[in-house]
Amino acid sequence: MIPFAKTPLAVKIGTVMVGIALLSACGSDSDHDNDGGASARTLSFQGVEAPASDSEKRQVLAAPVATVNGQDYDIGYHTLLRSGDSIGPDVVFGQLVDQLGQPLYFDEPYPAVTDSNEHTSLLPIGDRLFSVSQMETKPGAMFLIELDQNPENGLLTPKQLWQVDQSGVNGGWTHCAASVTPWNTHLASEEYEPDAASPGSANSMAAYFGGDTSVINPYWWGWNIEVKVNAEGDAEPTTDLTKHYAMGRLAFELSYVMPDEKTVYMSDDGTNVGFYMFVADTAGDLSAGTLYAAKWNQTSGEGLGSADLEWISLGHASDDDIEPYLEGAGALTFEDIFTTGTATGDACDDGFTAVMANGSDVECLKINDGMELAASRMEARRYAAMHGATTEFRKEEGITFDPKGNHLYVAMSDVSSGMLNNGGSDLASANHIRLEEANSCGGVYQLEMGSDGEIGSDFVATTMRGLIAGVPTDQYGEDSPYASYTCDKDGLASPDNITFITGYNTLMIGEDTGSGHQNDVVWALDLAQVSAEDQTAGLTRVQTTPYGSESTSLYWYPNINGFGYLMSVIQHPYGESDEGKIPDGSLDHRAYTGYVGPFPAMDQ
Repeated sequence: MIPFAKTPLAVKIGTVMVGIALLSACGSDSDHDNDGGASARTLSFQGVEAPASDSEKRQVLAAPVATVNGQDYDIGYHTLLRSGDSIGPDVVFGQLVDQLGQPLYFDEPYPAVTDSNEHTSLLPIGDRLFSVSQMETKPGAMFLIELDQNPENGLLTPKQLWQVDQSGVNGGWTHCAASVTPWNTHLASEEYEPDAASPGSANSMAAYFGGDTSVINPYWWGWNIEVKVNAEGDAEPTTDLTKHYAMGRLAFELSYVMPDEKTVYMSDDGTNVGFYMFVADTAGDLSAGTLYAAKWNQTSGEGLGSADLEWISLGHASDDDIEPYLEGAGALTFEDIFTTGTATGDACDDGFTAVMANGSDVECLKINDGMELAASRMEARRYAAMHGATTEFRKEEGITFDPKGNHLYVAMSDVSSGMLNNGGSDLASANHIRLEEANSCGGVYQLEMGSDGEIGSDFVATTMRGLIAGVPTDQYGEDSPYASYTCDKDGLASPDNITFITGYNTLMIGEDTGSGHQNDVVWALDLAQVSAEDQTAGLTRVQTTPYGSESTSLYWYPNINGFGYLMSVIQHPYGESDEGKIPDGSLDHRAYTGYVGPFPAMDQ
């Protein structure tokens, strides 16, 4: 993921539809038996090749056909909005605003419109369909879109657009991936939380507060934000935003709520990060519960490795318990929570604990009297490390769940740093993850689930093992269209967002890669074909993105009024590489918010 990207764009641009195939007709699955086991259901795609020509590398390429239960359906990539588009006179998609809702101008005279489009959800409410779309920026931005759905072919088109007011939660910060809760709310993230131990770490939010850094508290950001859309009849919708302090403060990539509506898995993106589970007190209510951090008890160091997981309790808390620590006279600083000692190598003075968390050097920390509860949530990663949990993961990304196979999946876009045995990011006193070699192409892990009476959940991950890894390579010569590739073109490169097509044994994987692949890919992985001997087996290339962009927002909706959708956002074209390839005066850098589909309804 990347931080805020500025775009000097102040022009209304009409909605664009791109792809190598557009929907001509979408059938129904009513003639197919969808009540049998997974073996009775089949899914395949007419995949696309890795872009080879300059023209192909500038396009959005997408599978033109999906075959579902033996029947072909025309699909493609469909754009809902691109950054800079507007619906009506008042709202520009991607516009950043201050706490009063006024447009920000970072490059006068141009308004600050970002190309860092990120997760976009679909939320059916009554007979209306909405989308919450968030931006990976500082300050963060969110938009509410009302969509029209064609009842004949399922095509979606934007109808109305609103800017979501985040002033009630002190603004937003680097909104990364998101999920939809079982009770139909948008669960947003705040990634790469400001380090409260570093003065000025949150000063990039100054523009949101009119340039005043004195009002900024770094502990305001790094939380999950639940967004509820209220839409009664034909009335204009409203949104309610809640930052869930009970769930802890991390570099949230994504939080994923399990079918019990209580257990939540949370990924932490960065170097030397942890893996977390939250168990709410009450189903459908994330405002109070117990937070856990995983300890990796290694069983193999080969490849991506494998481990038995132990869950270390970080204690119980509610939103109301933590909120007083963030506001007014009771607001805490890092120094209020911790006393910092001096490290000699990996050693600390008596009474202090050595930790390495989120890429930092060795820290010697002691929790001040009465600060256990505050530390457990406001400094969840440091607190977890102090209590023996593993904080050695690297670039921990998307999470999804297969309820039929009872497996959780977690993407790791880079396997290195603290994940290596005795690496430079390891503490001698910890070194839980001891992989034999790095893999810059990353991989996806599969986690077995079980019941745990003490924790109080039927969805507790017990083991974690590498499922499929990217394949590092230097095989492509200077004359190859793939000369810049450092990962095999037919395998993964920095997997990021993932989503599961339940009942079809298919894991969808989106990439966020730099040099791995020049054009990022969305893959379909047929789990029945996964092979330890061939790490490209079972993969079909479903979509590719233009130069320098990232695939984000991958999320599967099996049935919305009779149609399925694979949401797919293309962030910052020409933004991470190949910046010089964009023609002068071109608007090709604008991000795409859209979907692959429509599919027939494929719910189970």
